[in-house]
Amino acid sequence: MSLDAARLQPMANAIRALSMDAVEAANSGHPGMPMGMADVATVLFTQHLKFDPSAPHWADRDRFVLSAGHGSMLIYSLLYLTGYAAPTIDDIRNFRQLSSPCAGHPENFLLDGVECTTGPLGQGIAMAVGMAMAERHLNAVFGDDLVNHRTWVIAGDGCLMEGINHEAIGLAGHLGLGHLNVLWDDNRITIDGATDLSTSEDIKARYAATGWHVTECDGHDFADIDRALAEAKADPRPSLVACRTLIGKGAPNKQGTSATHGSPLGAAEVAAAREALGWTAAPFEIPSEILADWHMAGEPGRRAHGTWAGHLEASPRKAEFERRMAGGLPEGFSLDAHIDALLANPQKIATRKASEIALAAINPQLPDTIGGSADLTGSNNTLAGGIGTFAKDDYSGRYVYYGIREFGMAAAMNGMALHGGVIPYGGTFLVFTDYARGAIRLSALQHCRVVYVMTHDSIGLGEDGPTHQPVEHLASLRAMPNLLVMRPADAVETAECWQIALEQKDRPTVLALTRQNLPQLRLEAGENLSAKGGYRLKAAEASRKVVLLATGSEVELAMACAAQLEGQGVGADVVSMVCTELFDEQPADYRADLLPQDALIVSVEAASTFGWQRYTGTTGLNIGIDSFGASAPAGDLFAHFGFAADKIVPQILNKLNA
Repeated sequence: MSLDAARLQPMANAIRALSMDAVEAANSGHPGMPMGMADVATVLFTQHLKFDPSAPHWADRDRFVLSAGHGSMLIYSLLYLTGYAAPTIDDIRNFRQLSSPCAGHPENFLLDGVECTTGPLGQGIAMAVGMAMAERHLNAVFGDDLVNHRTWVIAGDGCLMEGINHEAIGLAGHLGLGHLNVLWDDNRITIDGATDLSTSEDIKARYAATGWHVTECDGHDFADIDRALAEAKADPRPSLVACRTLIGKGAPNKQGTSATHGSPLGAAEVAAAREALGWTAAPFEIPSEILADWHMAGEPGRRAHGTWAGHLEASPRKAEFERRMAGGLPEGFSLDAHIDALLANPQKIATRKASEIALAAINPQLPDTIGGSADLTGSNNTLAGGIGTFAKDDYSGRYVYYGIREFGMAAAMNGMALHGGVIPYGGTFLVFTDYARGAIRLSALQHCRVVYVMTHDSIGLGEDGPTHQPVEHLASLRAMPNLLVMRPADAVETAECWQIALEQKDRPTVLALTRQNLPQLRLEAGENLSAKGGYRLKAAEASRKVVLLATGSEVELAMACAAQLEGQGVGADVVSMVCTELFDEQPADYRADLLPQDALIVSVEAASTFGWQRYTGTTGLNIGIDSFGASAPAGDLFAHFGFAADKIVPQILNKLNA
């Protein structure tokens, strides 16, 4: 489509009209950003973005991320106007209502064309970094004919203020992700008022300092916007385009003020805006000639899609490319041989080390994996299997040195998973899930297959002390919907957990792994018992009176407690509760068999006891840590906090005899 302002202006005004109408009807929302960025978005979608509304999952489409997700009516308007199957005009009429996919913030699982869930500010940019990383990696593997697209982001002042923005842009600049372009809605307004109330930094200088190309434009001049976007595409560095805009543009009495940011304009101002824009159509109606122009915007993308489809059909790697983009594992992928080797030669190792040797078996047979660590590679043991470094001069590498950027790492992994074609995993200490939690939550919400390798999972890390010793973290993470939290007890369970995590197409996994060595408790071949979440590791020898329910390093302790109890004629089962989420998904009769009502249920975990009561009941016993840790060698700490059979068994006997 030609850069004809006479045609583009009504198209942009259609975004403004839909946005203010939808927010007004809902009596809720943010009209200012969509109205202010309508001109920029119109140029992007008509002149630069590669997309095909009839094929929203086309692998080589450009990715568009609305990082400023509060302005969700911008993307809903664009999807409707360009001819996506959804949202429909009725969906937009019902903006922010229960029946509509047009949620208050864009949700990737509700609408095709919404590449990621945004709204927590800054995370959209950070996920876009991951998308750009995945694109460059797959380009290096499959070549320009199959993978050669860009990632575009619209971000606001809030996105650029959030701390994760600093982590993300530093990584992107270092990696030279030239196919990443951020369009900054430089309207200088936040909810509280003008941005000079809270910031005086030179944002453009900050981006330039991190290795980005920076340019700017008048966000309401179509030719200038086009010039800046073309400049961004031509530069080999990631680009920031500062688009100077007027928030709420078109609302004559409120534009340029925070009054348009997070509130409906009001009936009088909507009427005034329609007059100022020369917009005479009824609410939620788009004149046919304007809608026809918008439908034309996808034509270049449709043609590009057709050309690409020909390349894919002719490619000798077609099947492998389609497998990877569909998210399936290679035919015959298995860790059975690795587990057989463990059974033949039992290992007394830390589960972080067990994870490393599992990865040494995984990475050579699963080219989809891209690993990394937030500056703790030697502690997380995440580099294994001969994978090379993902770097500016070699995007074919599969290991990312994220630096001290836990939040940025987690968000980038979400972006990779959402892009498709790769399976990201990344490591840090379990305690630092606090830093990454916002992105872990979005992993779960967005159904991302991301594997979090979280080591140093308890007081067992020792002398680093309570700042580094997770106590409440397991309970906190288990409270998050759609997240598998796995705490394996030995090398076999660790391998089983990896197999399970890799098979999850629609949810993330946290692997909580030890620093200290643990004996191998599983010595017999069989099914993947960890897949049941919890399983009976040891059956009672005497008449069963106790079930010891333990995770991770405390399963060994539970076995020692059971031996003492059996020596006193008290039958005791030991259940390894690898993953409570998977256990809760098992049939009721299976769960009842493991946790019978006629036995004393005792939980043993070197962490908060919060949440264990749902298994032990009010008459059970919970052995844990409901305080912060301390600085000392691991053995001294376990003894100090009562994690010894000689201290636990008397409590069990007292409970039985009460």
